[in-house]
Amino acid sequence: MSDHDTPKQSKRILGGGFTLAVAVGGTIGLGVLRTPGEIAGTVPNPWIFLLVWVLGGLFTLLTAIVICELIAMTPRSGGTYALVRRAYGPFPGFVIGWVDWLSWVGDIAIKAVVVTEFATMLIPAVEPWQTPLAIMVSSVFAALQLRGVALGAKIQEIAAAAMALIVVGFTVALLFGKSAVSDAASIPEATNGLKDWALVFAAVIYTYDGWSTPAYFTGEIKGGAGAVARACIKGLLVVMLLYIFLLAALAWKVPLSSLAGEELALASALEMAVSPLAAKVVLVAAILILLAHQNLYYMGTPRVLQALAVDGLAVKRAGEISEGGNPIFAVLLTWALSVGLIMIGDFGQLLHLLIFFYLFIYVVLIVGVLILRSKQPDTDRPYRAWGHPWSTYLCLLIWVLIGLFDAVAEYKAAIYAVLMIAIAWPVYQWLVRPGRTDSERQDP
Repeated sequence: MSDHDTPKQSKRILGGGFTLAVAVGGTIGLGVLRTPGEIAGTVPNPWIFLLVWVLGGLFTLLTAIVICELIAMTPRSGGTYALVRRAYGPFPGFVIGWVDWLSWVGDIAIKAVVVTEFATMLIPAVEPWQTPLAIMVSSVFAALQLRGVALGAKIQEIAAAAMALIVVGFTVALLFGKSAVSDAASIPEATNGLKDWALVFAAVIYTYDGWSTPAYFTGEIKGGAGAVARACIKGLLVVMLLYIFLLAALAWKVPLSSLAGEELALASALEMAVSPLAAKVVLVAAILILLAHQNLYYMGTPRVLQALAVDGLAVKRAGEISEGGNPIFAVLLTWALSVGLIMIGDFGQLLHLLIFFYLFIYVVLIVGVLILRSKQPDTDRPYRAWGHPWSTYLCLLIWVLIGLFDAVAEYKAAIYAVLMIAIAWPVYQWLVRPGRTDSERQDP
């Protein structure tokens, strides 16, 4: 890292409120509004449906308990790459950073696409313009980063509070709404194939993902890495409780089989239990949540490239920080790829592709905990994984099994994911080619 980069890398201007807002706001999103319909098609029994969400939340909490050890001992920004760079070395670290960046850009694309899908439900006349509108949404939030990190942080704090209130409001509305009865003749039969259960796993993983988002800003957060780790766990616990109460109310009030396959299951549930107008309210809330995610992801995603660039593993300009505190060139690269994914993908394709990236990232993070416990046992750890090594090995085993199951069930998406990961090799070779000067490639 050059001396020029150090001051801006270590400048801590983001407070504890932002950290918790990122943990909560990074998790609450599209998943809880949409995926209950995907799961209900395979799990129509309310008790089993709720059990799926409880177990998914507990397993995510176990994952957080393990991975937060890495977060607490990593003082720099950059997310997954920064957390595991010293455990794996330059090339594996670059591949991990590459995959992490791809997964975030994919999330930007998928949520921009879904914003326009929901806008079409409200205003059918815009349907022919869905792709241009999705590109416009992504572009607006990329441009917002030109104003600096302080504006994005303030937007995120307001948005996270609004998201939590929205979930609470929907839960109360369901609890006090009427119990819905559906037409049995119109209910599709439950599906229990391999692909159906793969979709259940993918939906739960996607819905709970996002709790580690504060780690992308660690070097800029007051209180340091230990405070970031604690905020990740607190934020996940808050979201778990919000989700379980909401989904319990949904399963209690609405026949789950009537939600099977619904694109926005929560809107359909509130329409049946409260009023047809409630569905429109959910659509508006969904759009607001997804727009807030665009803001957060355009703050976090470029910081992966910025961390890679500081270590000489990305183009040099991606490591440059603007006066406002954002890596602007990294923002532009992120925007360019997001536009490409918007133009070629739909929700289903992007969801399965993202899940394989998530699986890869979780596995390398957990293995990173094991590697650093072995290689650096005396390093200061402000937070230690509870129950290590048994909790760590159990967590790793379950993620590997889920990955193998999904790879068999969705082999085409797995192949696409492997190909995108494989691109990292020629990119890395270009970045470390002998012709690059020392100023272009620093060894961290």
